[in-house]
Order: sequence, then C-alpha cells, then structure tokens
Amino acid sequence: MKIEKYLPAEIFKSYIKCFMIIESKQAMVNRVLPDTSMVMVFRFKGKVANGNNDRSFPLSVMSGIQQSGRSLAYAEDSATLLVMFTEGGAAAFFKEPLQELFNLSISLDQLISPTFVRELEEQLAEAKSNQSRVTMVERFLLYLSRRSKPDQMVIYALQQMKQAKGNLKIKDLLTVLPISRNPFEKRFRHIVGTSPKRFSGIIRLKTLISQYSTPGSLADAAYQAGYFDQAHFIRDFKAFTGQTPQSFFKSPTFW
Repeated sequence: MKIEKYLPAEIFKSYIKCFMIIESKQAMVNRVLPDTSMVMVFRFKGKVANGNNDRSFPLSVMSGIQQSGRSLAYAEDSATLLVMFTEGGAAAFFKEPLQELFNLSISLDQLISPTFVRELEEQLAEAKSNQSRVTMVERFLLYLSRRSKPDQMVIYALQQMKQAKGNLKIKDLLTVLPISRNPFEKRFRHIVGTSPKRFSGIIRLKTLISQYSTPGSLADAAYQAGYFDQAHFIRDFKAFTGQTPQSFFKSPTFW
C-alpha cells in the first residue's frame, strides 16, 4: 500500500488537515480506528468494500465520526483520495447538522447535487497525476464553501479536550464558557459531528494506544488515561477497536 499526503491550500488550512492518496497494488484488508475528524472519500480506481460484509462503497462518500473500528477491503489496483477535515472543519462545507452523519458513511450525492458529484468523479478518474486530483477536489470544496467563520467557543473546547488528552469533564469545561450545558452540547454536536463526551472518549483511547509501550502495564496505562475501573476500560476499549486490549496490542498495527 502506498500513501501520499498533500497539504491544503492556505485558504483551507483551518478546515482541512491534509489530502491523502491511498493506492493498493495488491488486494488487502486494513483496520481503521475511530478518529475525531470527518472524512470525504473519492475512489477513482478499483474497488473498496466494507471488510465486514463485502459491500462496496460508492465512488464518493462522506464519512461521519465512527463509534468503533472498521475493516476496509481494498481490491487489487485500487486508489482513493481522502479529504481529512480538521475537527469541526467539515461544517464550513455542509449546512446539515453533522451529528446526523455520526457512525455513517453515505454517498456524497445525498448531500450534494448528483450531477456535480458525477462530473468530479469523471475528472478524477481521467486525471494524469495525484496533484491534479487534489487541485480538482480543492476547486470542488471552494464551490461548496459556505464562507462561515469557525465557531471560537467550539474551537476553544476542542483545544482544551485535546490538551487534556480526553480526560476532561464537560462540567469543568463549562465553568469557563459563557453558555449552559444543553445549548453547548447542541452547538458542539452540530459542528463537530458527535457529542463532547464521545469526542473526549475517542481522544482518550487514541492517546492511550499511541503512547502504550508493550513492556508497560495496561492497568497503569488505563489509570493514566483516567480509567479507574478496569472493567469499564476493557468495555470501552473493545467497543473502540473490536478487540480486547491484550488481543489488540498483539495484532497488526491499526492506522
């Protein structure tokens, strides 16, 4: 599998982390963990399917924040372009409340004019280079852009959650925000695509996984991540990865 990353143009840097091209010459299955960002996917060659049921994904997909890890089956000689949004960045391109996409991956033409989507799909398939494909998608996003400014309150909340590595209680966060819990959570879900609690949970487990070293104690790692109940930790970890902690750290690397 070959992976190439491209940085977005300056105008998109508040909304897009990077563009990613994934090319697979040989058939393979990969596992993908939940992330804090939404992803737009364009398949311009071959086939990519849900590894759990072998159902092919549409050519263009908008994927919301996922609750658990997924298997992706790449057919021989397949290639996709991924738009990796920043946390909350997708809200600049869609008017729909993004929590409606939680745990879903839907055909992009359910959100955008099918004619416009088909035109881009044809252009991506015929393009001569990956850089030109990225440029095409940037033009597409510029067309979709709602010219909305980032919500500074939500951005601050995201920064605090990430700084605390997900181990931050919402009631503590709200002590420094000029808003009550219900309207804050509604605003957060609309922009980020999931609840503050779920978002923090993703950060917490991704941090634990990235920082865990094999010789270390899982119990210690769980405690440092804010888990004081071992059964709770194992339950959350299994829901997140599909495996127990012991099985996960013995298996091939997720990404």
